[in-house]
Amino acid sequence: MVTGRATRTVADEDTDEGADEGAGAGADEGAGAGAKALAAAPATGPAAASPPAPGADPPSTVTVRSALCAHPLRYPFTRLNLRCWAYLVSGTLLGLVATVLLAALALLGLGLSVIGIGLPLLLAVALSGLPAGALERRRLRTVEPTPVPDPHRALPGAGRRARLRTRLRERATWRELAHTLLVGPPLTAAGLGLTALLAFSVALVVSPVVVWALAPETVMLIPGHPVPGPLHALPATAVGLAGLLLASYAGALLTTAHVRLARLLLGPREQDSGHQVLELTRSRARLADAFEAERRRIERDLHDGAQQQLVALTMTLGLAAHELRTGAGTAGAGAGAEDAGAGAGAGALALVDRARGEARQALEQLRDLVRGIHPQVLTDHGLAAAVAEVAQRHPVPVEVDLDLPGRLPGPVETTAYFTVTEALTNAAKHSGATAVTVHGQVTAGRLVLRVTDDGCGGADPAAGAGLQGLADRVAILGGRLMVTSPTGGPTGLRLEVPCSG
Repeated sequence: MVTGRATRTVADEDTDEGADEGAGAGADEGAGAGAKALAAAPATGPAAASPPAPGADPPSTVTVRSALCAHPLRYPFTRLNLRCWAYLVSGTLLGLVATVLLAALALLGLGLSVIGIGLPLLLAVALSGLPAGALERRRLRTVEPTPVPDPHRALPGAGRRARLRTRLRERATWRELAHTLLVGPPLTAAGLGLTALLAFSVALVVSPVVVWALAPETVMLIPGHPVPGPLHALPATAVGLAGLLLASYAGALLTTAHVRLARLLLGPREQDSGHQVLELTRSRARLADAFEAERRRIERDLHDGAQQQLVALTMTLGLAAHELRTGAGTAGAGAGAEDAGAGAGAGALALVDRARGEARQALEQLRDLVRGIHPQVLTDHGLAAAVAEVAQRHPVPVEVDLDLPGRLPGPVETTAYFTVTEALTNAAKHSGATAVTVHGQVTAGRLVLRVTDDGCGGADPAAGAGLQGLADRVAILGGRLMVTSPTGGPTGLRLEVPCSG
């Protein structure tokens, strides 16, 4: 229908889905038919990247656990073990501070809420998960090279109140609060135990040095049992080394728990991105409805305003021409001295006839314009009648076969109608076709429409904006628009759109 190379994708599509639809259109990509989906249903989430995008599945492996399972004997002597200890000890200190601070704010807020002053403090407690979650995602980079993405939507240019309302409505905010208030204290307690084990093990390891440095002072590692000298403290050193080994493995397991819980509660979920995509789809649908309403208003204003004025102008010019003809016939019975006036009247009559013809032509163009914006026959009689009317006025013979159960939803009829008109326009302008067929039916709740011409083929839908705009409209409705156009023809256009509209 449109001159160019073989068809290529215009709108975002899934590869497998595009291949399936190409087969449904009766052409196979491997055979060179060049069938591609122009529009598909909106994606359910952004493509995964590194770091993972919101909505992507979190990584199933944890670096610390993988290192421990791969080399269990070498792990305690790696730098990753030291990073785990640093991560857990720092997390224990921060967790203690956060627990005390939040408990104080909560108690103070509850106590002052009677007089209304404590409500801002309780709001601060509710939002405390935001900075705590951001800090924890940053700290996780110490032990996990794959960062946990921020689950919150970016709000560029939003005011303070709008940002606050949005954050309170997001599920991620409450998951971060749950991590801070419910998950944080147990992990902090476990980290505190690990910190105590580390401190005690280090003290035992260096006990011979302590005994040597404090000699001749008495040093007791076990109450009631003094250590005579550094050599007698070597068993304690062995116990300390065993404690450090135990702390290494315990730290690895505790760090793994931290990472998994952080990915679960502090990272994005598919439901979050699905909700954003749903809101985006609704917004696009509202924009499409607003555009359709504005187009209807323009069509109504043209039909009721300028078109009626041109009709009145044409009638007025017709009356003027009639009066001039009547006056010229009456003047012809008078004296010959009035020949000059009769000649002037004939000239005026010719100008009036010319103006009347131009007004009639402008009226026809305006009617075509109104019909192109939104045909009245589509509103009154439906898709089948509107397509039949277009086919009658088309310069190329068009065979129409639409088997529809009745009226379809307005958006579906409008999209299908303009798809047919765009395909017929391209067939008349570019393909050199001698015949066009339009077939349509409703199958399994979906309108399936095919437009085929016997032209030269080689269509490139990306070459013009017409099919691109239709592809966007079809995507809003959750449908597909495809073109198959091998070189040499024929060219086929296939539309599938749910009848739910």
